[in-house]
Order: sequence, then structure tokens, then C-alpha cells
Amino acid sequence: MIAVGQKLPNATLYEYMDEASAGCSIGPNPLEVENATAGKKIIVFAVPGAFTPTCSEKHVPGYIEHFDAIKAKGVDEIWCISVNDPFVMGAWGRDLQVGKKVRMLGDGSADFTKKLGMEFDLTTRRLGIRSQRYAMIVEDGIVKALDLDAPGKFEVSDAASILKQL
Repeated sequence: MIAVGQKLPNATLYEYMDEASAGCSIGPNPLEVENATAGKKIIVFAVPGAFTPTCSEKHVPGYIEHFDAIKAKGVDEIWCISVNDPFVMGAWGRDLQVGKKVRMLGDGSADFTKKLGMEFDLTTRRLGIRSQRYAMIVEDGIVKALDLDAPGKFEVSDAASILKQL
């Protein structure tokens, strides 16, 4: 499993864009982790799945609520990662009205999640491979803090906990 002090593994995540911009077309766009974290301070948090109760009612909304305070601590971006495709992540972001506060990134095949050692096998429950619930502070691609919730818990990866560490 990834640890504090280690560099994030490179992988390609996908983000659904509702509006075209310089270098990004409408629809799914690739995001190379190594390039996207270079020179930036980023909060990365992961959830087991889009549209799930705790994730939709508490986890993502907490980062939206604390966005201004997190940005005031020098954070460049906040990423939400889930083992879902970018279309689902885009729809979930619209549903939660994240706007430009949280980047909703799909890791559809769990490549990044597996490289981190954060996969959670729920195939016996017909949910496939998912991500464990965690949050990390990343600076220039290096993990500076990592908080992993126990299975079924939501105690340390919330926005308020990360804000205290910043």
C-alpha cells in the first residue's frame, strides 16, 4: 500500500467535461496523474462508489462545504476518485453540484487504485473491485499525509479531518 513519503504511481484517470476548454473536449478526458500533480498541492480522496449513501450524503458534500477553507491553506485542487467510469462520475458531480470545486475522476478499471494498493474486493456482494475510503495530501506528486478509513467506516477521510492536517 502507498505510504507517506512515496510518490504517487502514474496512471490515467478520466474526467467528464461538460464544457470544452483549451485542451479539453466535451466528454471524457484523460488525466495523467504524474503530470497533473507536478508542482501542485492536491487533496485526493477516494470513495467506494458514486451515488452511494455515505459518499453522496457526507463525503463529497464535506469537501464542497470546506472548499474555501481548504483552498485558503494553499491547496490547488481537490480530487474525488472512484472506481466508476467518467460518465458516471460526471453525472454524480452534476447531481451534487460540485462545479469546479472538486474534480470527479473515474478509475473505471481500478488501475490507479490497484497501484496504490487501495482496492477493496466486493465481488461476493456483486459490486466488483472498489476503492477503500481514504484521503491524502499530495505535494508535487509525493504523499504528505494519508488517512485510511476502516472498512464500512467514515471517520478520518472527511474534509474536516484533512483541513486540520493542513
